[in-house]
Amino acid sequence: MMNADLKASERAEWLKQRALALGFSFCGISKADFLEDEAPRLEQWLKQGMHGEMAYMANHFDMRLDPRLLVPGAKSVVSLLFNYHPEPALSLPDDALKISKYAYGEDYHYVVKDRLKQLLDDVRALVGEVDGRAFVDSAPVLDKAWAKRSGLGWIGKNANLINKKQGSFFFIAELIIDLELAPDGPVRDHCGTCTACIDACPTEAIVEPYVVDGSKCISYFTIELKKEIPQEWASKMDNWIFGCDVCQDVCPWNRFSVVHQESRFAPRETLLNMSSGDWMELSDELFQRLAQRSPLKRKGLEGLKRNAAILAAAHGGK
Repeated sequence: MMNADLKASERAEWLKQRALALGFSFCGISKADFLEDEAPRLEQWLKQGMHGEMAYMANHFDMRLDPRLLVPGAKSVVSLLFNYHPEPALSLPDDALKISKYAYGEDYHYVVKDRLKQLLDDVRALVGEVDGRAFVDSAPVLDKAWAKRSGLGWIGKNANLINKKQGSFFFIAELIIDLELAPDGPVRDHCGTCTACIDACPTEAIVEPYVVDGSKCISYFTIELKKEIPQEWASKMDNWIFGCDVCQDVCPWNRFSVVHQESRFAPRETLLNMSSGDWMELSDELFQRLAQRSPLKRKGLEGLKRNAAILAAAHGGK
């Protein structure tokens, strides 16, 4: 049983075992400190406008780089990976439009946040008073940087976190807490000379190794961009209506991906049967069913119909 008298290393080990028991695939720990290496990179990326219309990426610059501004007195950043890789081959209609693997089931914010809050509650129950916050892609936290620092993987040339044991199909979550835990160290980069992700990107959004121009990414066009997708990019969207998995699908390290065991991520049958015509004619009633506790809700009915129409036009109206 964990208590306040245990060493930082013993606390860390207990927490990692508890995280695995709650369904997380990997857990690593970093000292809550200023992200000195990431500061100039983030500043340069923003200056070059690679965030496009994602204005929120420029907000809270200092908070993104120092977790102690999010949780005063923070001592540790606990990074966790939650697997979302589905069955290797989803059965889809021949003319189906593509959505990212993570969007077929329940919205990960609900699923992962539930486990994360439980983990924080468990720490408090066994240690006592612990101040902290749980984050799942919903606050100014550089989650990939922290996961890298805690040894859960390296940042690949496609700017995704890659885990040597199971690839990159993970959601990243964090606990930032004022509890001292023994930190882990980073692992080395294993991309080598591989350029599969760079070569495969339909819009050439990976402008150089480890640098993704977000304003050219298919995920940006289909999810984030509010205005019309520029015609120059419409023909390069590779039939993606929501998100894009190309740079992950071609990554050699994802041959080690395993099928997730989370029932709440099970693909919704209706989504598996959607043809391109079904997306074009999407009704409000059907959208409400599809979007309930789904990542698709973020784009909205008109946004999804817009994407479908653009893809149809790019294929000559077929």
